[in-house]
Amino acid sequence: MPLETFHPSAALSLGVELELQLVGEHDRDLASAADDLLELAQRREFPGDIKPEMTDCMIEVATGIHTAYAPLRAQLVRMRDALVADATRLNVSLCGGGTHPFQQWNERRIFSAPRFQQLSGLYGYLAKQFTIFGQHVHVGMPDPDSALRVLHALGRYVPHFIALSASSPFSQGSDTQFDSARLNSVFAFPLSGRAPFVLDWSRFERDYFVRMEDTGIVRSMKDFYWDIRPKPEYGTIELRVCDTPLTVDRAAQIAVYLQALCRLILAGEDPEPIEDDYLVYTYNRFQACRFGLEGLIVHPRSHATHLLRDDIRDTLDRLAPHADALDCADALATLRELVCGGGNDAAGLREVHGRTGTLLAVVDHAVGAFAR
Repeated sequence: MPLETFHPSAALSLGVELELQLVGEHDRDLASAADDLLELAQRREFPGDIKPEMTDCMIEVATGIHTAYAPLRAQLVRMRDALVADATRLNVSLCGGGTHPFQQWNERRIFSAPRFQQLSGLYGYLAKQFTIFGQHVHVGMPDPDSALRVLHALGRYVPHFIALSASSPFSQGSDTQFDSARLNSVFAFPLSGRAPFVLDWSRFERDYFVRMEDTGIVRSMKDFYWDIRPKPEYGTIELRVCDTPLTVDRAAQIAVYLQALCRLILAGEDPEPIEDDYLVYTYNRFQACRFGLEGLIVHPRSHATHLLRDDIRDTLDRLAPHADALDCADALATLRELVCGGGNDAAGLREVHGRTGTLLAVVDHAVGAFAR
């Protein structure tokens, strides 16, 4: 099928998707409760969108379209409260976090939807290992060429979002020594990685998408698992590298950090992207996954090495006027506190494990954080 027409949307409008874990009340393992939770949620008007995901122990919720932090956060809170109430009736809990600390991938069951069954047939055991949980953020773009320009300019900041959202230090019962182990599962897919460096939408369609479609490998943009991808049917770009944070507050803060960065780029206050920016992309992304805020990244132009924590702090300084214009200064001030003195969710989960010595307590902490 041809590439969808890019439908321009309100510049800098926001939408957030969260993939959430369903865990048993007693054993705290993942619970096959997606069908039942979806049925309960659909009996009344759910304050957002809700749908299944790859395996039957996870769901995805999505907000509507917003332009500001406060109403975005308010909808996330309403969705969380509705989910917690419905889950209680099923004796299950919900939580964020990019991975479940001790679930075993071979015990998972693929959700019955045709697309998930088709993906399972294609990807084999990788489909069940895709029981991981991420936050996706859509930002509206005024036109398709701007979408590509902003997408590639954001490549330099991808490590910021990995480190700020990282919440998957444990997997299959072990400390992975990564802050974001989730992304290692994403990288296993053949159509993951980054978008090709093209800044003109007509060229992207003619010279890349059509040729890829001719190979029979892809049929639409949803077949690409890129870190950032254009979504022409919505008129957005979609950031996909974030773990699901432990709280909806953090999810909203990360969303408006992206919104402010996009405003800065659209205003021409960042260098125009060039393909050589990607020379350090994979290395910087690894540093963020492995070490979180303590990662050492290489600037794509100066080749100077920076502590990721410091690079985010300096970027927040540059974003101050844009945060004021977008009415999200308080949200970015909270991220500054995290960067300057605190730790990300991965650090918090490790602290719980170090104090208690049990991964059950880690899940309990995640469940409690989500419900607050």
